[in-house]
Amino acid sequence: MKITILAVGKVKEKFYRDAIAEYSKRLSRYCKLEIVEVNDEKTEENLSETQGQLIKQKEASRILKSIREDAYCIALAIEGKKMDSIAFSKKLQNLAVSGKSEICLVIGGSLGLHESVLRRADELLSFSDMTFPHQLMRVILLEQVYRAYRIAQNEPYHK
Repeated sequence: MKITILAVGKVKEKFYRDAIAEYSKRLSRYCKLEIVEVNDEKTEENLSETQGQLIKQKEASRILKSIREDAYCIALAIEGKKMDSIAFSKKLQNLAVSGKSEICLVIGGSLGLHESVLRRADELLSFSDMTFPHQLMRVILLEQVYRAYRIAQNEPYHK
């Protein structure tokens, strides 16, 4: 199975890049992993609602061009469904068994995802009611994908 992490913006901090590299290495024995970054838009303080929507729309255009038509798309959104690690593992397993060869997990920019991306998604997933920096979310998501594969293989993993 191919897992694509599609994220807005580049990871600037070295400690995040190191964690991403570590989980990418660990995941290489379970799946083909691709991390795709699309450019983010500069966001200024005190944006109007219209300016924010315009920024999200520009980022959405880049995101939508990067999602393969046949990919099962899961967008990370605060209003999405919450699940524990075991349910997430089963979700990935069920998608693989049902013939989905690529899963695209989408992380928006600092303003979140535009409605057009949410509509394209096959499913919305929420990790928490809290808001996380999108760079940190990439690490959290990769850790959960890795954990999901460990669970699926009945391999030990810390709790």
